[in-house]
Amino acid sequence: MPAYIITYFGVRGRCETMRMLLADQGQEWKENVVPFDVWMKGDLKATCVFGQLPKFEDGNFTLYQSNAILRYLARAHGLYGKDDKQAALIDMMNDSCEDFRLKYARMIYQDYENGKAKYIEDLPGDLSKFEKILSDNKGGFLVGDQISYADYHLLDLLLIHQVLSPGCVDSFPALKSYAERLSARPKIKAFLESEAHKSRPINGNGKQ
Repeated sequence: MPAYIITYFGVRGRCETMRMLLADQGQEWKENVVPFDVWMKGDLKATCVFGQLPKFEDGNFTLYQSNAILRYLARAHGLYGKDDKQAALIDMMNDSCEDFRLKYARMIYQDYENGKAKYIEDLPGDLSKFEKILSDNKGGFLVGDQISYADYHLLDLLLIHQVLSPGCVDSFPALKSYAERLSARPKIKAFLESEAHKSRPINGNGKQ
């Protein structure tokens, strides 16, 4: 049995980043898929520390909060930079990815019909910040010359935004090259081509 267990809904949502990370690091994990109707009954929700999923288990150790899970996996698999300063920069990049994700999620779940066009109109402003970071860092990643947990987070965001707005990275050469290069990493490529990934909706409400 794999030591890692992810308990989450049958969507990509907040778990596709950690799934990509695990796949790229050659790790196996088990999925406990929670149907929305089961979640709404409240029994599982009552057992979750903050009343939220995902729930992540490593043997008898349990974690909640997706970014805490990512940082735990980063420490376990050498995805946290070469020193404390790089680790701090990686955390900063991940926090920026989280801000980007929250903005996306608010549009998807709260204002899709009225807000999508304006969101796409404003999207270059968000992408340009990451374009500058990648252009300035000649190491090929958000921080330094090795992949970090924040890179998986940004890759996930770039992939879902290319579904929302095809061609959105075409005017950002560093971002486009970055997304293509990371997606071509053999284990990430296999993951992205897997039926498990392709069959999962991006979001829980069917919007994308």
